[in-house]
Amino acid sequence: METQQTRGTPYPNIPPVIESDDREYRDPGVPSTVAIAGHPLHPLSVIFPIGSLAGALVTDVVYWFTSDPFWARASFWLIIAGLVTGLVAAIIGMSDFLQIERVRKRSAGWAHMVLNVSILVLTAINLYLRWGNYEAAILPWGLVISLIVGTLTSVSGWFGAELSYRHKIGVVGPGSRIQP
Repeated sequence: METQQTRGTPYPNIPPVIESDDREYRDPGVPSTVAIAGHPLHPLSVIFPIGSLAGALVTDVVYWFTSDPFWARASFWLIIAGLVTGLVAAIIGMSDFLQIERVRKRSAGWAHMVLNVSILVLTAINLYLRWGNYEAAILPWGLVISLIVGTLTSVSGWFGAELSYRHKIGVVGPGSRIQP
């Protein structure tokens, strides 16, 4: 990937949609508001809902091809796990969102939050549709919702990575929560 010089700091050619601030590149970063021994918990907590909801999409597809009720039950339980662990990750992430001004000043912070709330709402709807009859709700709406949730999860992960890697939010460092 080609790079360009921005006040002496090499940046990849960044699309105009992504915000960059040269001061953040040199800044040591902003620590997370929810951490153990300085280690941020939000990146750790998101792996469980991501894995569960991605697994639900896979088991929905397998059910679609096999019609085996095992896969419908597996999807149901994976959606429950994704919703419960997603709520935990959301509480931790919302703490950073509300307490770190740098997050709220970035469009990536707002996009990440709105997408994750949407994912949780869609997951709750998906669970509600399947409650009491695992198989009947999968085709077509359960599968469609799982596919939308999987897509939104990928996009939200992109924005979360923007916050961590480009804007240095939720990293180990003594930076200011307000400005770089």
